[in-house]
Amino acid sequence: GEDKEGKPFIRPYTPVSTNALVGGFELLVKVYPDGALSRHLSEMALGDTVEFSHIPKNVKTQYPFAATRIAMIAGGSGVTPMIQALHAVLGTRDDKTDVTLLASHRTRDDALAVEALDAWAAASRGQFRAITTLTREPDESPWAGRRGRIDAKLLRAFLPPPVPDVLIFVCGPPAMYESLSGPRGDDELTGALRELGYSREQVIKF
Repeated sequence: GEDKEGKPFIRPYTPVSTNALVGGFELLVKVYPDGALSRHLSEMALGDTVEFSHIPKNVKTQYPFAATRIAMIAGGSGVTPMIQALHAVLGTRDDKTDVTLLASHRTRDDALAVEALDAWAAASRGQFRAITTLTREPDESPWAGRRGRIDAKLLRAFLPPPVPDVLIFVCGPPAMYESLSGPRGDDELTGALRELGYSREQVIKF
């Protein structure tokens, strides 16, 4: 697809598949009504092509992860790199890494892969926990889960303590980074995670 000036649409996407899939990769794409590229992808026919490019600087960390406990904090489509990491951890027989995912979405209709993540948690025998919270779900909806943004109170309730064997993965919209960890491109750690005692080395901004 191209914009009004004839320039190609370029957007970053994270595969949800692992390196075990040879010769291809899988994407989980959220289609927005005004999303030029996401709509284009959703309307492509079998046999159509699209160009992809690997950008090494976008790879923040790779499996195996140097931790016995990992907390994943995701906002919206920021859950996709977490799914890829979960494939690696939960799909490796001898990996006993304890993982907690906190995922924030606007509404239940916006939320990606909730059923799949809940199923993985149920099958993990306690190794993986998935907590979903909605920020703009109508009061009259049947949603019985958590509501509200991911804040210091929620982090304190579900994250492992800031000890050396813990890693924190963060991926979401700019406002989430600002609140929890500081800007994505900033190596320094600020926000709620710093206030809770985590170090710059423990927090990986996807």
